[in-house]
Amino acid sequence: MADFSPRTRRRSALPDDDRDVTEQVAGSGDPATRLLDLFDRALPQVYGYLLPRCGRAALAEDLTAETFLAAVEAVKRDDPPPVSIAWVIGVARHKLVDHWRRTSREERNLRAVHDDSAADDPWDAALDGLRARETLERLAPHHRIALTLRYVDDLPVVDVAGILDRSLHATEALLVRARAAFRRAYSGEEASDG
Repeated sequence: MADFSPRTRRRSALPDDDRDVTEQVAGSGDPATRLLDLFDRALPQVYGYLLPRCGRAALAEDLTAETFLAAVEAVKRDDPPPVSIAWVIGVARHKLVDHWRRTSREERNLRAVHDDSAADDPWDAALDGLRARETLERLAPHHRIALTLRYVDDLPVVDVAGILDRSLHATEALLVRARAAFRRAYSGEEASDG
């Protein structure tokens, strides 16, 4: 990947102002070299414009490259725009806006796909609920009551311990065993009474 930092740019023979250089490009000398010199001067300014706005160096480098490609395409047209550093930064601004729009579109599409997959079939959730209830009924009574109080009734472990007349530590251990028994029964293995 190219290094767009100011230390790598070539020294320009053109003045350091932002004057319109279309006449210089169309005039005597090698127009490609003069245009390249403008781009060499504009490179750190374009990169410096993009980096704080996009926040990532790799993205700023990509957008800088896209900016200069678009600028070259614009200059190749029959009626080229007046080329200046300010104009190249304007092209960079458009490339940044295009990037934000593209990113926004992709995020909307991802959210739409995610929302569609979450609402695929309401019967799946209903069938899972039925299967969970059937599994719960196959458990030993002390496991069934502990899981029902904790997860169906959504009571804190302290309250479950009070209802079951057990210590907090004993209730936590019971819940661990009950969850293991539930997992085994749900997956088709025999539930233990322990």
